Amino acid sequence: MIRRPGRDVTLIGYGGTVATALTAAGLLAGDGIDAEVVDLRILRPLDDTTIMASVARTHRVVVVDEGWRTGSLAAEVSARIVEQAFYELDAPIARVCSAEVPMPYAAQLERAALPQPEGVRAAVRELVTTDG
Repeated sequence: MIRRPGRDVTLIGYGGTVATALTAAGLLAGDGIDAEVVDLRILRPLDDTTIMASVARTHRVVVVDEGWRTGSLAAEVSARIVEQAFYELDAPIARVCSAEVPMPYAAQLERAALPQPEGVRAAVRELVTTDG
């Protein structure tokens, strides 16, 4: 489901990462970058139709995932985009995932390990300046 329409980049998230993506989209709007936010809502089956339609509109993607980068849902979503919409991409797919460490209990360390809006913003800014 599209939670925020946009034209410059697609931010894909689920669960708690949707709020992170929406916050990042607000920060990016201040930078003049119009980010579309896709909320996966259901992980099985993935909503490939919504994902690919968004990729076709924006031509850039950042997948935000609270899981580790290795073997993550972000990796699966990225693979599907490459399989189904590779020629729509103007830049490599970016993934903003949790640090590959055991999840800490202390709140400040947990925040440091989880994806944050500023990290998403930095990934998007790199994609926008890396036009193929």
